[in-house]
Amino acid sequence: MAKKIVETPLMKQYMEIKAKHPDAILLFRVGDFYETFSEDAIAAAEILGITLTRRANGSAMHIELAGFPHHALDTYLPKLVRAGRRVAICDQLEDPKLTKKLVKRGITELVTPGVVTGDNVLHNKENNYLAALYLPEGGQGSLALLDISTGEFLVSEGTIEHLDKLLSSYQPKEVLVERKARAAFDRTFAWRGFVFEVEDWTFAVENNRQKLQNQLGVKSLKGLGLEQKPLSIASAGAILNYLELTSHNELSHITTLRSIDRLGMMRLDSFTFRSLEILQSMSPEAGHSLLDVVDATATPMGGRLLRRWLSFPLIDLEEIHRRQRIVGTLVRDSELRRSLGECFAGIGDLERVTSKVAMGRISPREARALAQALRAVGEVAQLAQSSPEESCQELRQLAEHLELCEALVEDIEQSLTEEPPAALGRGAVIASGINSELDELRDLSAHGKDYLVQLQDRESKQAGIPLKIAFNNVFGYYVEVRSTHTKDVPESWTRKQTLVGAERYIFPELKEYEEKILGAEERIAVLEGRLYQELVLRIARYIQPLQRNARTIAQLDCLTSLALTAETNRYVCPVVDEGRVIDIKAGRHPVIERQLPFGESYVPNDVRLGSDDTQIMVITGPNMSGKSALLRQTALITLLAQIGSFVPAEAAHIGLIDGIFTRVGASDNISRGESTFMVEMQEAASILNSLSDRSLILFDELGRGTSTYDGISIAWAIIEYLHDNPFGRPKTLFATHYHELNDLESRLERVKNYNVSAREVEGKMLFLRKLIAGGSEHSFGIQVARLGGMPQCITQRATEILEQLEQAHLHEVTGLGSEIKITRASKPTSTPSEGVQGVQMSFFQLDDPVLSDIRERLLQVDINSLTPLEALNKLSEIQRLLTTPQ
Repeated sequence: MAKKIVETPLMKQYMEIKAKHPDAILLFRVGDFYETFSEDAIAAAEILGITLTRRANGSAMHIELAGFPHHALDTYLPKLVRAGRRVAICDQLEDPKLTKKLVKRGITELVTPGVVTGDNVLHNKENNYLAALYLPEGGQGSLALLDISTGEFLVSEGTIEHLDKLLSSYQPKEVLVERKARAAFDRTFAWRGFVFEVEDWTFAVENNRQKLQNQLGVKSLKGLGLEQKPLSIASAGAILNYLELTSHNELSHITTLRSIDRLGMMRLDSFTFRSLEILQSMSPEAGHSLLDVVDATATPMGGRLLRRWLSFPLIDLEEIHRRQRIVGTLVRDSELRRSLGECFAGIGDLERVTSKVAMGRISPREARALAQALRAVGEVAQLAQSSPEESCQELRQLAEHLELCEALVEDIEQSLTEEPPAALGRGAVIASGINSELDELRDLSAHGKDYLVQLQDRESKQAGIPLKIAFNNVFGYYVEVRSTHTKDVPESWTRKQTLVGAERYIFPELKEYEEKILGAEERIAVLEGRLYQELVLRIARYIQPLQRNARTIAQLDCLTSLALTAETNRYVCPVVDEGRVIDIKAGRHPVIERQLPFGESYVPNDVRLGSDDTQIMVITGPNMSGKSALLRQTALITLLAQIGSFVPAEAAHIGLIDGIFTRVGASDNISRGESTFMVEMQEAASILNSLSDRSLILFDELGRGTSTYDGISIAWAIIEYLHDNPFGRPKTLFATHYHELNDLESRLERVKNYNVSAREVEGKMLFLRKLIAGGSEHSFGIQVARLGGMPQCITQRATEILEQLEQAHLHEVTGLGSEIKITRASKPTSTPSEGVQGVQMSFFQLDDPVLSDIRERLLQVDINSLTPLEALNKLSEIQRLLTTPQ
């Protein structure tokens, strides 16, 4: 329960402002400090590591208090935002010196995880998206995304699966949902992050339609393709409503709303996106992502664009080939690539700087850097146009979109000093010669002491007496004369103070100078501020060409990065066409090969999948042999090819893929009551219900979450379904330990067996990691267990059991119903020092009537429907059977 705060005048003002944003931490400006009170102070002290104190607040009440100097805002604000807190910044709206009443205060900015503009919070190569998710009933919804720091505004609508994939790909820092839809959001979506609940009116379609038209400067949304898309209008408008709520009103850089076209990009569901580790490793401390390997961009906006390219591979052949040709040009012309890279390094984050111009938050130093960036843009345009490479027509065409903005560059360079400060008031900003009044005030401020010395000498000579000019806060500047010389003081002087042995005077010229010099610094600050704001307004006229430049440079930077990666890592240009074949020669995993210990090289493999011959590869082999790496490298090579990149292989022919689907690894969702096997089946079902003739499907160890018989049966049926599917022949890699599935090659014409080879040499495992034709009859699981440090007694006993199972031909499908007979181990197979003392390892002595009874009871249990309480009761029942004397 919130503590009641006794309302002194200051605290009454605080409470009125706090009531407008009760869920935000309020930074309340008091003098030179930002203060927090009560619950806010407790939270701020914990997050920021600052001192929490208590002070009296009238009527003997006490209140918690925590604060920090106002100039440290840039240090502490990012910590609050990264902790997922919304922060309301309350500033003094008037000069305390000019009022005798309580200083007027108000919210100047509401900073949330999704609405951030400060460089100290933002990551250079990551977008900072705010998302609004609209989920009306009916299974369809819409998602809008805005990065206020760049002005990128996107919207899409579709199924829950599609929206979940967008959330996984764009990774917004904050998601807005209707308050009534929050529970449904938590149940339905895999994405987890900061969620803010808003009222229903935030998504009102008609109100939002008008807001969008006003923001984008259009009379209707027809030109944007949104006129008949009320779901998109609802979510996109909700973004604008939220910006208004958070006091972000300078939005002239948000000039268009782009629909995310699902038809123009490859499908990657959210699980596939994570399991392929495209943007982030599933264990960041231990490995790298695909992005880490291919990102050699030199500009922040290039890095952000490359993330989007990897998240949304193309299925547009013309655009894929255009990118390939430019990358090829840059691979062949290393000097052009190097020169472009040097230019990009001098451009910086043109995209976010442009947004700061629109919001009026660009610093003098950033404005000067903008001019330098535009000069570098001009060098990029010149390099692209002058390249001797005949095949770089696309590169020249791309560079033609660059606008040099020469008049703007000249204006900035003439208006600002060569090295302006990071903020107004911290040094000279406006160059000399721009404003005569400013030059005069600067001269007065700089040479004030010299003038006083000259004035003192002149007046002393004219009066014929020694004197001293000094200053104090009461009289300002004055002349001090010893009492012995007061009879010679000019009549025009006015006496102000009598001292022991001296008199103090003032005269008109001295007071005129005082007014000038005392007001000079203040007038300099005001005048520089006005002149600088006028410059910012002139820069703002170039927002659209600056944004076009930023987008073009980002594309060139991405393509140059892909070329550098190809050259460094020995990638080749793949053939991408409308065929139905994936044919990779000596393919390599792009991430794993960069992480191998020094001296080791990655073992390449050939993979050929075709709709008319090898549609499905059943791949067997032991754990650690490289099956999963082979599956993933095939998917990553295909993905790289379809963003226009070169690929890690000796040669590659990629028939266009419209979607990659994976079912790899084990996971569960206990919070929703879903076991590992349930999640596995749900994900497999989603794949089978979404496939097309151009899909690439990766199944790794499907069916391992249930009994052997069930697992084999499900895997067998799925392969048959994929082979005989009337909707197409999706290319499939099916890695498994179920050797029984090798029999499918003789039954289904487009199923081929392969194995990742391994050898057992003198009891030791040798992993060759080479894909060869034919199925494997052994999993070498016991050998792998031995490598993992399993006690020798267990591996020895497991070997005995395996031999007996193999003698019964349990591995054959036709023998699945045979009775299991395993003899009991006669004695411990290790000494106490080697393993577990005195362990009898057999659990299979079924000629014992008690154990036979237990077996029958267990076989009758439906595990999938068993509740935890029923399981405990069943376990207690079995225990009683074992402990009751027979």
